[in-house]
Amino acid sequence: QVQLVESGGGLVQPGGSLRLSCLASGFTFSLHSMTWARQAPGRGPEWVSTITSGGAMIRYADSVKGRFTISRDNAKNTLYLEMTSLKPEDTALYFCARGTSTTGWAYKGQGTQVTVSS
Repeated sequence: QVQLVESGGGLVQPGGSLRLSCLASGFTFSLHSMTWARQAPGRGPEWVSTITSGGAMIRYADSVKGRFTISRDNAKNTLYLEMTSLKPEDTALYFCARGTSTTGWAYKGQGTQVTVSS
């Protein structure tokens, strides 16, 4: 079965950086576009970024453009999100999902918590 397991979250000060990872299993990772999304307390999920199967095409939400970098290693079945210049408003549960949707995901992980606070 499809499994997506995120890691790398934590508490970081404003202006800091974190690198999230998402280990995929149960499907052929290299054939699927992958997405990062996040959900802050009391709010709906927010699409963050999508990368195509080979990494040739990447999109970012305006709120993270220039600060976050999505990448993938198909040999390791792993998706990454490098986050820099973090702001308190980036605080959320970050999860990875299979596919290109920006609003709903049939397959997604449980998420990893990112808290940006001084």
